[in-house]
Amino acid sequence: MNLYNFMSQSTETAVSATHEATFNDAVQELVEKPEETLSAIGEFFVNLGRSVLSAIPTILFAVLILVVGLLITKLCLWLISKGMSKTKLEVTVKKFVSQVAKIILYVLLITIILSILGIPSTSIITVIGTAGVAIGLALQDSLSNVAGGFMLMITKPFKIGDYIIVNGTEGTVSQISIIHTRLDSSSNQAIFIPNGQAVNAVVVNNSNNETRRVDLTYSISYASDYRKAREIILGILESNELVLDDPAPLVRMMQQGESAIVIAARPWCRTPDYWDVVFDTNERVFDAFRENGIEIPFNQLDVHIKDKN
Repeated sequence: MNLYNFMSQSTETAVSATHEATFNDAVQELVEKPEETLSAIGEFFVNLGRSVLSAIPTILFAVLILVVGLLITKLCLWLISKGMSKTKLEVTVKKFVSQVAKIILYVLLITIILSILGIPSTSIITVIGTAGVAIGLALQDSLSNVAGGFMLMITKPFKIGDYIIVNGTEGTVSQISIIHTRLDSSSNQAIFIPNGQAVNAVVVNNSNNETRRVDLTYSISYASDYRKAREIILGILESNELVLDDPAPLVRMMQQGESAIVIAARPWCRTPDYWDVVFDTNERVFDAFRENGIEIPFNQLDVHIKDKN
């Protein structure tokens, strides 16, 4: 047996012997002085009962304050929401302020309840401060997202309802919370982007301006009449009520490709009408080309074989 095992065994033996001696002393005292032992036990439970009874009013008062505090908190949040609804602030700012106010009010209520229960305010503040530092160190990324949320409120690169593209991810902004921004994709997928990334990324806001230019291209074969194709496209754009007259739509030859002439069409429209203009123009141009004999080419390769004989 090595020294470590010997010392461990000796320690366990000593502790066991001490517990056994204490238990034996208690049993012997109970046998020799039963009245005093029972009196001490009874006094303990009496004191415990008095402590519980004396604490009941404080506990009931704390519960009452908790219920009243929850009602007052909800009332304050309702008043804040009602007051901001009458302002010209954006929906994004209103929701963000409501979330921050909710957190502050609930923390204040918890602090009051703990003070009523007898916990000193200085201790509560110390615990909250220490917990804040610990949480801050453990959740540095989350805190950067919170800071990013405040930056989004200040800089306002987008708002709720805008269709944006962030690092290749696109969708309609449906919520901007303290931690993340939620996008709803065109296929109704919920996409959550951390605010820290959103504030540092290149954001393309497709809804910020009132009007947008629609970039369309059409290919026709070299055997087709380019002038006629251009007039067809221009006529379709000018007859579309969703296309703006100012700036006027532009239709020009963009490229002479390897197997096709590429025509660029650049109409302008209101931002909400963007996709309607895209789909409607493409469909009408396709039908008009077929009706007027304008050939829409496909990629092809001509192979020439020379006879060496």
